[in-house]
Amino acid sequence: MIREQATDKRGPKTVRHEADLIVVGGGLSGTCCAVTAARAGIRVVLVQDRPVLGGNSSSEVRLWVLGATSHMGNNNRWAREGGFIDELLLENLYRNPEGNPLIFDTIVLEKVINEPNIKLLLNTAVHEVEKSDAETISGLKAFCSQNSTAYELVAPLFCDASGDGIVAFQAGAAFRMGAESAEEFGEKFAPTAEYGELLGHSLYFYSKDTGKPVRFVPPSYALTDITQIPRYRRFNTKEFGCQLWWIEYGGRLDTVHDTETIKWELWKVVYGVWNHIKNSGQFPEAETMTLEWVGQIPGKRESRRFEGDYILKQQDVVEQRTHPDAVAFGGWSLDLHPADGVFSEKPGCNQWHSKGMYQIPYRSFYSRNIKNLFIAGRIISASHVAFASSRVMGTSAYGGQAVGMAAALCAKAGLLPRELTEPARMKNLQQELLKTGQHIPGLQLHDSADLTQKATLSASSELLLSELPPDGPLLPLTSSAGQMLPLSAGKVPGLTVWVSADQATTLTVELRRSSKPDNHTPDVTLQTLSIPVAKGKQELELNFDTTLQEPGYVFVLFQKNEHIRLQYSALRVTGILSVFNKVNAAVSNFGKQEPTEDIGVDAFEFWTPERRPKGQNIAMKIESGIALFGVENLRNGIQRPTNQPNAYVANPADPNPTITLIWPETQTIGRVELFFDGDFDHPLETVIMTHPETEVPFCVREYMLCNDRKERIFQKTDNHQTHNTVRFDQATETRSLTIHLKAMNGPVPAALLEVRCYAE
Repeated sequence: MIREQATDKRGPKTVRHEADLIVVGGGLSGTCCAVTAARAGIRVVLVQDRPVLGGNSSSEVRLWVLGATSHMGNNNRWAREGGFIDELLLENLYRNPEGNPLIFDTIVLEKVINEPNIKLLLNTAVHEVEKSDAETISGLKAFCSQNSTAYELVAPLFCDASGDGIVAFQAGAAFRMGAESAEEFGEKFAPTAEYGELLGHSLYFYSKDTGKPVRFVPPSYALTDITQIPRYRRFNTKEFGCQLWWIEYGGRLDTVHDTETIKWELWKVVYGVWNHIKNSGQFPEAETMTLEWVGQIPGKRESRRFEGDYILKQQDVVEQRTHPDAVAFGGWSLDLHPADGVFSEKPGCNQWHSKGMYQIPYRSFYSRNIKNLFIAGRIISASHVAFASSRVMGTSAYGGQAVGMAAALCAKAGLLPRELTEPARMKNLQQELLKTGQHIPGLQLHDSADLTQKATLSASSELLLSELPPDGPLLPLTSSAGQMLPLSAGKVPGLTVWVSADQATTLTVELRRSSKPDNHTPDVTLQTLSIPVAKGKQELELNFDTTLQEPGYVFVLFQKNEHIRLQYSALRVTGILSVFNKVNAAVSNFGKQEPTEDIGVDAFEFWTPERRPKGQNIAMKIESGIALFGVENLRNGIQRPTNQPNAYVANPADPNPTITLIWPETQTIGRVELFFDGDFDHPLETVIMTHPETEVPFCVREYMLCNDRKERIFQKTDNHQTHNTVRFDQATETRSLTIHLKAMNGPVPAALLEVRCYAE
């Protein structure tokens, strides 16, 4: 029994936590920041004011995670974010291909609590910032209502990933809120009055069929006149959750302090919409349906953006400008929404894509006037227009990882965030990020400690791609289709394809490449062939009189022809893709991007893959074959296809694909890093959209490591992750390391993207 005498006043129980880094905000950006920093060896406190992690991706909001892949709806190939966010998405695919947001909650939470260097505080809100001087935060005060405990949080470094920037705001960090004029940064897409200053919030609902009649009596606050929503005719019984992203409101209000007002308006809309579906008589199939879930908090898009030493701009996105301090990338469209949201006559969004991924500089991830404050997530240093792209969760999480690694380096060396911009330190940060799988466009890993660089590499076989055999479907050419092929500099090889025609016709075939080597927008036409085709099935020879001046992907494009059926192949190969000139209205892809006025974006065509099980490669013979899949790719410092496959791929007929590293003298190996093909082209949306597999077929499922005595020193039988770290309890002394790629997760040739070996 506890009994205390009456007193004048009591304070809450107070607990003090000291760490190397305090991360405020447990959305994906804060979570990825905390895990990356913790794995890099520093102590982290992660503070989240909600009962779950994940922010807008959590079960409280239920938005799918997307970034540069853009639903596979743009020309960003192999663009899914790497590092820890990739680990999360692949784990979700394995456990949760149906996209249950509650399961995703458990995956994110499990990853965090399994990190011994992280102290997690859920349901804990930061309410006060303490400073030692005008430019330095010394501590934070927070309170958890669930355990009635106050927290004092002390560290030399802080990261604000809270979405609204509660720490940065109270600390006095310079910030912006709203849209800049076109003149300030020369941004031609700066919004007009109809698009307003801010993007609004959204709130979703889930429905289900109970199999028996269910009535619905709307609450008194439900919207009664559904015609107030100009797009009300779009509502139906099939869409739910974040498919209703366009139920948006608040772009003309203060999206920080008016959030509760905005939430009530969204509740009115949601319950009014459901009343319309249930009781208007226009949806008889809704008789047995009921509401299963309605969001209790809205998903926020935009509020404050804090100023760093660099403000990301429209031109950085569209022109893909390079930065010496690049630490992350983006690739979502410039995606602005009408200020009136769901009440607007305008389309729900106005998306304009760039021709490829763009770099994000480190200088956008820390405050320009608070010396020990990192910023991550949607609040990074960006203009309103650039923010329209960088705000999405995949990109935000990726930036959070960069901050986590930067914080670890700062903590270990006693540095402040800005001090990492010194060229040698920045190079070190970039290299440490690359080691974790953080792809940075244009950069390669150069690791002097990697013993693989000193080894002689060999393999039991290497793929010479001389044929994509004609053992797949024969499909009508009702949409233009193309095959991406990686080629070396030199003459384009002769190609042979198989077609069937229902009458004599002419087939147009174009050979294209991208104007930038690492892009995958086929905007440069090298040659066009017009080939007479007789009725019936036949081989066609494609003889291009073209010489490539540099290596890269070419696109062999077959223009649509209703009289032609094109032969496809069942063979899928790492780094090889077919693409199609089709429509993906979800990301404003209508086959071609054609701005009708000068808004500072490019006109170009979209050539995008189809999702498995569709999207087979186009069957073809390749004269002399493509020999770009050798073992030397394993140490070229790139862990995904870019302008080349950057992968070792075995001959499909090889019964035991094996890679061997041999050193001239005995090496001590304590750790091996392996990177497999997690198919960075597949977006892996976390909710709503289901996926055709639970494991990526290109990923090695089972592998074995052997020493120079042919003794097995490690075996993995159930892998589904891109990045595997093998740590030996006792370091192995050996003159060779043999990697047996025993089994794949799908019927594809064995592949490996990178191997690194270390003494420790």
